[in-house]
Amino acid sequence: MSTLTVEHFEDYYDKKNEKEYSKFNKRRQRKQRTQKRDSLELRTISPMTENQSAAFALFDKGDNLMLHGVAGTGKTFISLYLALDELMNGSDLLDKIIIVRSVVPTRDIGFLPGKESEKMAVYEQPYKAICSQITNRGDGYDILKTKGKIEFISTSFIRGNTYDDSIIIIDEFQNMTDSEINSIMTRVGANSRVIVCGDFRQTDLTKPHEQSGAKLLLQLWSRMGYGNSNVEFEMNDIVRSGFVRQWIEARDEMNLV
Repeated sequence: MSTLTVEHFEDYYDKKNEKEYSKFNKRRQRKQRTQKRDSLELRTISPMTENQSAAFALFDKGDNLMLHGVAGTGKTFISLYLALDELMNGSDLLDKIIIVRSVVPTRDIGFLPGKESEKMAVYEQPYKAICSQITNRGDGYDILKTKGKIEFISTSFIRGNTYDDSIIIIDEFQNMTDSEINSIMTRVGANSRVIVCGDFRQTDLTKPHEQSGAKLLLQLWSRMGYGNSNVEFEMNDIVRSGFVRQWIEARDEMNLV
């Protein structure tokens, strides 16, 4: 019968520790790879027009924003960039970005098939594209969503929620009724900020019983006073392309909505 010595125990524990360290090191390496894979950095975006500069400055001051005006001026892009920059590089008190949109199609195509998440995915596409541009990653939006830093919700499911510690982007407000807009505004909780964006002239509400609440929203916003700023984007703010500017100018000359 062999005799166990101190050396046997030391050799046993050395091998055990080496094995445990190897497991730990592999876990750490996997974690580091995951962190690197899921890490996001924002591009530095600078305003391209005076009204865009005004939006940046007012948001930096701490105001809630209404960004409205003609298409192609970067309203949604600016809103999401400012919100992401504040979330990732600004206040430690903010927890997430809430994007609210009415699911009104530009043409009646009937009910979309699939689960709720699949139906909503169609309306999330613009924000996915913007996040890809801002983060230089095609999966930027999905990473933020998985981490719980971005949430997309339609006006149909807004009631009953309270959004604290959030930046709430209300996009395409011209496609919302006054009832929908009111439902959103009364969901804004403590330490939250609001960015409202849209174009009065682009409403997709065509049914007789539906009327856009956009004009009433502007009137109410102007009555709310300090801390709620309004930036109107005009023809010379169009940055999408020269073609878009020509198209909108031509429609404007013909008094077409």
